[in-house]
Amino acid sequence: MSNNDTFLAVFLGSKTSANMAAWNALPEAERRAREQRGMAAWKAWVEKHQAALVAMGGPLGKTKKVDSSGIADIANEMGAFTVVRAGSHEAAAKMFEDHPHFTIFPGERIEIMPVLPIPGG
Repeated sequence: MSNNDTFLAVFLGSKTSANMAAWNALPEAERRAREQRGMAAWKAWVEKHQAALVAMGGPLGKTKKVDSSGIADIANEMGAFTVVRAGSHEAAAKMFEDHPHFTIFPGERIEIMPVLPIPGG
């Protein structure tokens, strides 16, 4: 999938963070207003970076872990993902500076990593 210009961005935030506690403590009308402002800002971000989007991605649901012990429900901090193209890892990261995930919504961070070719593939 990559010739080292493709990057996965994972949106992270803890359900027990101070950001989430403050968000949940907002009066419902204020939280809804922030949600609307946040979605408008997110759509503006998408429009600005449309040419770089490989996969819009989306919100992530509950997690199941599969290992040699079987299948189990677990929790993690992943909330959403998107895939972008950029000239460098730094350029990909710069796309997410001041993103509404953490400037408006209670998300904590976005981690960006290159999608590498499959070894020997």
